[in-house]
Amino acid sequence: MAPIEQYDAIIIGSGQSGGPLSTAFVASGKRTALVECIHIGGTCINEGCTPTKTMVASARVAYLARRSADYGVHTGPVSVNIQEVLARKQKVVDSFREGSTRAIEAGGVDIVRGEARFLDPHTVRIDHSGGGTRELGAPLIVINTGCRPPTLPIDGIDAVPALNSTTIMEVEELPEHLVILGGGYVGLEFGQMFRRFGCEVTIVEQGPRLAAREDPEICEALSKILSEDGIEVLLNSKVQWVGGRAGEIDVEVALQNGAKTVHCSHLLVAAGRTPNTDALHPNDAGVETDSRGFVKANERLETSVPNIYAMGDVVACQPQFTHISYDDFRILRDNLLRGGDRTTRGRLVPYTVFTDPQLGRVGMTEQEARKSGTNVKVASMPMSHVARALEVDEPRGVVRAVVDADSGQILGASVLGLEGGEVMAMFEVAMMGKLPYSVLREGIFAHPTLAELMNNLFSGM
Repeated sequence: MAPIEQYDAIIIGSGQSGGPLSTAFVASGKRTALVECIHIGGTCINEGCTPTKTMVASARVAYLARRSADYGVHTGPVSVNIQEVLARKQKVVDSFREGSTRAIEAGGVDIVRGEARFLDPHTVRIDHSGGGTRELGAPLIVINTGCRPPTLPIDGIDAVPALNSTTIMEVEELPEHLVILGGGYVGLEFGQMFRRFGCEVTIVEQGPRLAAREDPEICEALSKILSEDGIEVLLNSKVQWVGGRAGEIDVEVALQNGAKTVHCSHLLVAAGRTPNTDALHPNDAGVETDSRGFVKANERLETSVPNIYAMGDVVACQPQFTHISYDDFRILRDNLLRGGDRTTRGRLVPYTVFTDPQLGRVGMTEQEARKSGTNVKVASMPMSHVARALEVDEPRGVVRAVVDADSGQILGASVLGLEGGEVMAMFEVAMMGKLPYSVLREGIFAHPTLAELMNNLFSGM
């Protein structure tokens, strides 16, 4: 048996925190192994942010082309070549993946290809995809294995060619009718995308609202936008069973007032994520996980085992966003290499849902703020009151800000509107700087820009 190869640190998974942490370790003098079983860059580059937003861009161009007459520009019939869309997407993905790999290799990291499994708190076995194994040991191990799409416990789901958030981006022909199970952020982005590609789309959501984390006003505005785009939305709906074969799938849905069978050509499961810990066997190292397999970690990202840490989407009770994963990297970098004492406590969690218009969110919703006992004021304004949105003829959506009535501090903001993610970042910067809403209300912003909506939004306070 070959001897255990000793390192100073082992990072399992090369996502958006694993890559930069590995190069930071090497720069500090630690011999580091970065274990990856599929692609460098993790979900974001390969299966998440990069490919989906690239395809969203194509869908937006198709949408604007069909609307060109609204601007006095007349074109011929618009068609979408899905194979060309996918080729463009893959070109961007390959570029990002190659760039990440080069950066890690240039940093002096040993990239180890294969599936990792814990043997004990200091040792992992690597099963190489091409055959063979090797064992690595280190006093410091970091888990960054991320998540994957789940399999839902629906009668008949295993017998039909159901798609997930990864395989939907490899379809070689446009669906005639796409049914999406799940009205969360992933389902909404793909739903609008494929509707704009020319497909019939039905979204089936078990709960009473789409994007249920958001304030009701935002959910209602978002539902209205999708309905205007021609998407069928079934709320308070539970899938009873699915059946059929490729191109001819039946989805039996229980509604509040009866049942409905939806006939479709393609079925997308877009509900939840499953942690990639089953093959890792973290419990064999004493690392505690929750009932779903997510790794338990404290606010310093320490697991139940000393010198084993966890980062990113695999961490239990943590927002699953690329930028949160990257902040996890900064926390461990500062704490392990710079003598810091950073934690996840109190950090702002911004995010953007890339529907069109975008939904940007940061901080508390109104419900969360009131539940905390804070004396709350809410500012709300439709995007149709924003000059810039009217000028470019994209006035759909609404802006909301939740304010502490006593201190004037902004507690949270939701921007469903043109470039909503970018506008949301203005609220976030104000929150980071502890600026009261009155500073934004009285600020001088260039006209006509989206930024000046701050003046009108807070004018009634």
